[in-house]
Amino acid sequence: MNMAIEPLLALILGILILLVPRFLNYFVAVYLIVRGVLGLLHM
Repeated sequence: MNMAIEPLLALILGILILLVPRFLNYFVAVYLIVRGVLGLLHM
């Protein structure tokens, strides 16, 4: 059950950006926030 969430998130965001390019800024912002939080939790 220990699935890496970052590659899955990157895949989903990549597909969404291809489908809806005008939301690129929001997807990138959410990705960076999630990555930062996960990085802090796994110090």
